[in-house]
Amino acid sequence: MSLKSFIVSIGLIFTLQACAIFQPRIPYQLGMDESKFLRQNRDAVISQLENGKKVYRLNTDPRFYLLATFEEGVLTNLEEREITPIWQQQRMMDSNNPN
Repeated sequence: MSLKSFIVSIGLIFTLQACAIFQPRIPYQLGMDESKFLRQNRDAVISQLENGKKVYRLNTDPRFYLLATFEEGVLTNLEEREITPIWQQQRMMDSNNPN
């Protein structure tokens, strides 16, 4: 391999590493656009709509979910919550029912 082809190969490698296409995508960050969030998180569903705010729910794994709040199309708040187990919900419902 000649020196010229070696330099071209090294230059090509650095160029490909610098491209954003090959960088890992950040699934969410404060200040990101709503459309970008929805493109990257196709499983997100609207949880709440009120006064120009949209809250999306995104299941991150079987035990946790994420609430993403958008105001005027910009992500302003992220909140992670734990899903309440079904047996615990049933126990709470039983304790509220005196019969």
